[in-house]
Amino acid sequence: MNADTIDIFFWIILALVGITIGIVGYLLGRGSKSSVVDNSALIKNLEIENTKLRADLEACKKQTAPVEKPKPKSTSSTASPVFSFDAKAAKAALGKKVTKDDLKIVEGIGPKIQGLFHNFNIKTWKALSETSANTCQEVLNSGGKRYRIHDPASWPMQAKMAYEGHWQQLHEWQERHRAGKF
Repeated sequence: MNADTIDIFFWIILALVGITIGIVGYLLGRGSKSSVVDNSALIKNLEIENTKLRADLEACKKQTAPVEKPKPKSTSSTASPVFSFDAKAAKAALGKKVTKDDLKIVEGIGPKIQGLFHNFNIKTWKALSETSANTCQEVLNSGGKRYRIHDPASWPMQAKMAYEGHWQQLHEWQERHRAGKF
């Protein structure tokens, strides 16, 4: 065998090895592809949106439900009911001192988030109870990325319970929805 024949065999063997490795790689790569798509993030986002929509629906139902009007004193006024704040009843139900219109009483709202709401001129339980979950989310978004983990869907409902003085109901709701805090 001369040198030219050896060079040709070398290149033929090299080409066959390359083609073989390419085919094997293709078959291995094709066989390891998974047909399962992970939609857990999408599902989580949809669950959050569903919770927000349910809270908005409840707020709308409560706003459109017939309200017992207080009996007028001597005028024909049709003012909405006025609720008075009872600190003793709040402390008895929640087990801690409660000050009027303290937004931190709502599960999920701390001092910094309360400050964000104050920046939007939402400073009372009544104002928060009349705020949609989408607006609450806008308030959170104004604080930056660090507030994304919070879910404000129930905040208007909790604020309404506080405003109307339903302390035991608020306490029971918060106990059922403590979000892993013990």
